[in-house]
Amino acid sequence: MNFAKLAIPDVLLIEPKKFGDSRGYFMETFRQSLFAEHVGDFEFVQDNQSLSAEVGTVRGLHFQLDPMAQGKLVRCIAGALLDVAVDIRTGSPTYGKHVAVELTAENGRQLWVPPGFAHGFCTLAPNTEISYKVTNYYSAEHDRGLLWNDPALGIDWPVDADKAALSEKDRKQPSLADLGTVFTY
Repeated sequence: MNFAKLAIPDVLLIEPKKFGDSRGYFMETFRQSLFAEHVGDFEFVQDNQSLSAEVGTVRGLHFQLDPMAQGKLVRCIAGALLDVAVDIRTGSPTYGKHVAVELTAENGRQLWVPPGFAHGFCTLAPNTEISYKVTNYYSAEHDRGLLWNDPALGIDWPVDADKAALSEKDRKQPSLADLGTVFTY
């Protein structure tokens, strides 16, 4: 596996090695010892999977407050998506900045989104499925979000706001300016 730092160094792009032949391929998608060596000693407690039927489905930008903050290891298992992580740690030199990477079933890439970041994605292909490991259990009480298309974030989403398939919850999230301090660097 290759662990690459992105423009925000705490967010990592992980590229597993694929070994293929005429029958198909084999790919090791997670190894705790390598993850701990390159990322840190995180324990994953829950695996989640979602299917988005339409191209242009946006889910996010989501996060959970302490003490239920989550780190996420995200991968695409069918289709394609633009995966986004936004630094929402007050005092961070990259506060309000984001990284965005394309994850596809074919490229096998994974994105590590540490606690203190809002996470979301937009589907690029129909019937896109993602699978992600999290470092803390889901808690409705601690569940929060950030407005996906806040101009202050400067995210170049591959869908127009009026054509995005969104939940009602994601349409009503606060802007970065209205978020306040949710994490401290």
